[in-house]
Amino acid sequence: GKIGPPLGGVIGRPAARVAGFEYSKALAASGLTWDEPTLDRWLARPSEVVPGTSMVYAGLAKPDDRQQLIAYLKRATAAP
Repeated sequence: GKIGPPLGGVIGRPAARVAGFEYSKALAASGLTWDEPTLDRWLARPSEVVPGTSMVYAGLAKPDDRQQLIAYLKRATAAP
């Protein structure tokens, strides 16, 4: 929670909508919903998906690495 919002249950969730976490204005205004294609693009290059995001992350270059991470996120459940 100190570095970012919880990622359990992220698939299908609108971007920048977890209560108690401060998002960049760019991400909050993006209108994104975290589905598999959007997560794949985001994980590759967040700043290209949402210009102006404050996300400090260079991205995962390998498509297989992104798909494995997305598969993991699909299995992760939201915190109670």
